[in-house]
Amino acid sequence: MKLRFNRSQLCIPYALFLILFVIAPLLVIIYYAFSNGQGKFTFDNFIGFFSSTNTLGTLLYSFALAIVTTLLCLFIAYPTAYFLARSGFKKQYVLLMLFILPMWINFTLRITALKEVLTLLEGNISLHPFLNSVIGMTYDFLPFMILPLYTSFLKLDKNLLEAAADLGANKFIVFLRVTLPLSIPGIISGITMVLLPSMTNYVVLDMLYNSTYIMGSLIGSYFSAYDWNNGSMISLVLLVIIFIVTLVTNRFGDKDSDARRTVL
Repeated sequence: MKLRFNRSQLCIPYALFLILFVIAPLLVIIYYAFSNGQGKFTFDNFIGFFSSTNTLGTLLYSFALAIVTTLLCLFIAYPTAYFLARSGFKKQYVLLMLFILPMWINFTLRITALKEVLTLLEGNISLHPFLNSVIGMTYDFLPFMILPLYTSFLKLDKNLLEAAADLGANKFIVFLRVTLPLSIPGIISGITMVLLPSMTNYVVLDMLYNSTYIMGSLIGSYFSAYDWNNGSMISLVLLVIIFIVTLVTNRFGDKDSDARRTVL
């Protein structure tokens, strides 16, 4: 006798996974965020987050670190990805592999090696802790910016570039009116993949001997001190911020779809 499954039954494993590992932990975080040590409902944790100079300063520092890291990654990755995708090298994937290869190495080994390099540099010049953090974050997240840009450039239709040139546009105008608009999906994808993780990735900072807190380390310090209520509130606020950033980037992606239609 053959067993028959309809499409709704095939969704059951995914629904169970979603309930157990996404919805249930989120409900636990919400419960602790809006309760005190005695389990009573309160807004004190929420008010305390926005009235504490420590948490607000950490949030602003995390934003600054994430934005500078993202911009630096974009500044390096954009021309690199363009060169790799549009160059005439027959084995351009070998060059791309050189940028991706560090991702295959253990994270601890990569950051330890970078720390040794920065230590040698500090013997000659004085590096600010913020600069150390930016260098470490950029080194760690640069491949995540290069890959989506490289994919976008590979999808560029050469006929559009040739048509723009035939219509009298110089190379700068071709780049500004054709190449840049068509590469925006890769830019948005790269920004999303770098900006959000760099706000919470405190491991790089800890391994580079930077004692400055970012949001991830601040949350960890509260949970390490068994203060689940304030730690959960900070996690919830950060989750809302990440959701807003994702929503904004998606809106830019929707506008870019209209721009792509205009170009095409």
